[in-house]
Amino acid sequence: MDALIRRFQAKILAFYAEKARDLPWRHTTEAYAILVSEVMLQQTQVGRVVERYERWLARWPSIRALAAASLHEVLQEWSGLGYNRRALLLHKAAGIIVAEHQGDVLLALRSTKIPGIGPYTAAAVRIFAANEDIVAVDTNIRRIFIHEFGRDAAGPARLQELAMQCLPKGRSREWHNALMDYGATFLTARSTGIKPLSRQGRFEGSVRQLRGKVMKALIAAERPVGMKTLSTMEPDTKRLRTALHGLVRDGLARRAHGGYSLPGRDT
Repeated sequence: MDALIRRFQAKILAFYAEKARDLPWRHTTEAYAILVSEVMLQQTQVGRVVERYERWLARWPSIRALAAASLHEVLQEWSGLGYNRRALLLHKAAGIIVAEHQGDVLLALRSTKIPGIGPYTAAAVRIFAANEDIVAVDTNIRRIFIHEFGRDAAGPARLQELAMQCLPKGRSREWHNALMDYGATFLTARSTGIKPLSRQGRFEGSVRQLRGKVMKALIAAERPVGMKTLSTMEPDTKRLRTALHGLVRDGLARRAHGGYSLPGRDT
């Protein structure tokens, strides 16, 4: 097994040495900047994230700057990246990290669970910011281990164990970047036929798509948007109310003056 692991490590690192992607978040070890990149990269293609990541950091260069921003501003800046709840949770996390951990992102992620930041994201930030000898297994990395070590590697416990066995000590940052590039650009789901554990449902015509349309309308509006205006996006009142109820429940919208607006917007 040791020889197999050494060959595996050599192959992945050789691939990375030749074909590493040049991505802006790989030019920093600042934990806040890496946290922003990790949240943006959830369910969003790398190419769409690059420009928005740099624009975000230009506007809010520190965790304290983000915590001081209004949720309205944060949602406006996030618009177009999709899954707006990620912006809401990132903003909340910033507030908690500043208020309870003196703005120290790494301290916060090592010492406690921050609402909205799951185990994978917390581990990834610690790896890319501090080169810690821990593992973070995403969809791409899971696929690589199944392809290399067989279906027995698919179980969460075994996968975690294998990932730790294969981790080159002291090279966690480089190793995880290498694995991600290998899975994203070479050993893809299409080339292997290995499917992710979960798949997104159809977007076109979905309530998720409708939520996005409503959010864009609320972001663009100067005052609360009434049901009459919103119904032009979706004549099915039941579907529209389902979307609105979800947005209000998730803290992304609020009822105001007979209509709906972004939370935190003065009206």
